[in-house]
Amino acid sequence: MNRSKFSADQFLFSSLQKRQEQNALRKLIVNAELIDFCSNDYLGFARSKKLSKNISKASDKLIHSNGSGGSRLLAGNTSYAENLENYIAKFHNAKAGLIYNSGYDANVGLFSSIGQKGNTIIYDELIHASVHDGIKMSSATTYAFRHNDLKHLETRLKIAEGIIYVAVESIYSMDGDYALLKEISILCKKYNANLIVDEAHATGITSNGGKGRVQELKLEKEVFARVHTFGKGLGCHGAIVLGSSLLRDYLINFSRAFIYTTALPVKSLVAIHEAYKLLEKSDQEIKQLQKLIAIFKKGLSKEVQVFLIDSRSPIQCIVVNGNSEVKKMAKYLQDSGFDARPILNPTVPKGKERLRICLHVFNTEKEVKLLTTKVNGYFDNKNGG
Repeated sequence: MNRSKFSADQFLFSSLQKRQEQNALRKLIVNAELIDFCSNDYLGFARSKKLSKNISKASDKLIHSNGSGGSRLLAGNTSYAENLENYIAKFHNAKAGLIYNSGYDANVGLFSSIGQKGNTIIYDELIHASVHDGIKMSSATTYAFRHNDLKHLETRLKIAEGIIYVAVESIYSMDGDYALLKEISILCKKYNANLIVDEAHATGITSNGGKGRVQELKLEKEVFARVHTFGKGLGCHGAIVLGSSLLRDYLINFSRAFIYTTALPVKSLVAIHEAYKLLEKSDQEIKQLQKLIAIFKKGLSKEVQVFLIDSRSPIQCIVVNGNSEVKKMAKYLQDSGFDARPILNPTVPKGKERLRICLHVFNTEKEVKLLTTKVNGYFDNKNGG
């Protein structure tokens, strides 16, 4: 019998102590009094009084309980849920959709169930952790390819076997840059691979009424599955996997993250529905968001722009080497009244730590300009300017 000489608490303590020594220990903080430059609430829907009123008004018209009462396969299914899935599928020009409780659940549920033995999943090295976890739970052979590197992707496609899936984010959560979707879709077609696109950070912010990059590029027919989440640009919670009716039926039967969880209550579904209805009237907000992005990028000094990851999205990241240094910069901005957060190793590779700044329609032009002044000032002081 090989029993550990350490207790569970000793293991927990030593693990946390190691993180502390690496200056990578995570802690929950509340910065409600600071100007928000860190949340994913790009359109301000999460704080929208108008959306809140619309949700309350629509909810009052429905007779429903506080919870769903069970999984969708037991007591938790409703005609409202199925109608909402049809509505969202139509909005995104897809055949069908299946709602999950979160974007994490959607990716885990999708990849763990389709990744059968003998199949191959190829993924961008910067894909979200939820995809990584779904892949780990699958039985498929897996390969990463260098970020947005088409040649490296093709080398992976050449050695792939069985049914092949290629997974990317349309806008990457920790970099803010865009996937080369057109080029990747061409390669997938060449090698008979199925393209899966996580649209989490594109939903709500693209120039086509927030419908996402796949529709913006008119690639709906070239994509096997899309994941749209509701907790970012739409300010709610949950997600949907879009694809064929066949894919929907398969997930209902084989996706454990869908089968073995209590369904979202109707109140949550109403919030999602009302958020989509508000999105249909948000063209001006999307244009204003793009204007703020341009103001931010233009306001940074040439010295800072060297470290700015190229991005046209609301996610703007400045690479600051080392956990200690990026935490120091984040504290400087927080002390100045701006809530911007450091992204540490191991979330990102060592040497690629960064300050992640998210822009929102509720940020004023004055606030954005002042933020860039503070960022420029930090680099000036750091370099003795």
